[in-house]
Amino acid sequence: MGSEYLKLPFYLRLSLSLLSLVLMFIIFRYAANIFIPLILALLMAIMLLPLNRFLEQKLRFSRTVAPLVCVTLAVSALGMFLYFLATQLAIFFDDIPALQLRMTELMHDAQKWLAARMHITTVQQNEYVNKSLERIMEMLGHYASNIAVYVLGLVFLLVFVFLFAFFILYYRRLLMRFLLELFGEKHGEKVNEVVQHTRDMINGYIVGLVLEMLLVGVFSCALLLLLDVRYPFLLGIVVAVFNVIPYVGFYTAMVLSMLVTFANADAKLALEAGAALFTLHMIDSNVLFPRIMGRRVRVNPFVTILAVIVGQYLWGVAGMFLSVPVAGTINLICEKVGRFRVWSILMGTED
Repeated sequence: MGSEYLKLPFYLRLSLSLLSLVLMFIIFRYAANIFIPLILALLMAIMLLPLNRFLEQKLRFSRTVAPLVCVTLAVSALGMFLYFLATQLAIFFDDIPALQLRMTELMHDAQKWLAARMHITTVQQNEYVNKSLERIMEMLGHYASNIAVYVLGLVFLLVFVFLFAFFILYYRRLLMRFLLELFGEKHGEKVNEVVQHTRDMINGYIVGLVLEMLLVGVFSCALLLLLDVRYPFLLGIVVAVFNVIPYVGFYTAMVLSMLVTFANADAKLALEAGAALFTLHMIDSNVLFPRIMGRRVRVNPFVTILAVIVGQYLWGVAGMFLSVPVAGTINLICEKVGRFRVWSILMGTED
């Protein structure tokens, strides 16, 4: 089949490739509710696989109990993180009346400045602000009416992720047999090699990402505490979590931190917080990230940014997070399969 395909004219091969690509995008886009929990569960199962093997081989747990214990521990870790986040959000919500008063003062100062410098009267400013607030309230009302649906959808997503992770761990030998039968006996060694390298790459990437997230979170909280910024732990968590999204995540969290700081203090402290976080990002990008992540995902920055954009278009925020390991897996498969090796040159790094 492969040799017959290569004998086709170039324009026909190109048309078939583009058609296949378009069909894949359509399938991934409209079947997001299936692929997102499956891929998240696969990543979780790969991360939990060493623990699952330890429980089965060293502690003699059964095939059912071992993955159940692994998934239970993962649920407990997520629950502790969400509890800590909830406590910090409770502190933030308690201070909302003070924040509203502060925002009113800032708005009055801005109105005076515009009236003095831009000669825009207070009446004109109020009309514009009232129209903007009406649009914002309409948007908030639309989202608020669907917030129960969003929360319920997130809960169902987590349930399916943990459920799929359990079954992937339980049936991992069956899945491996399926792959070997699918690609044929003559390709068995290559399939084993690709699966092994992919598992090592994803496992190393996830472990490194969690470690880097912890370090960035600790350093962010410490810096914000030293600067006496309000809500240092909440903002530190936001910076650490957003840092998971390559390139754009950290800067989004930095801007949010500056806005919250400005609303609670002044512009000087907001700029200091922004400068401190930017310095931390430079250290993370040039010192922490290369040493922790190393060469686990050998994808160049251009392809990484492109993968993040495509992931966001297909699956939103979840796609931005999943884009890097998926791109790394595609690059690894291209490296091992001779017909697609040229694409690994385009996706990989120069070394």
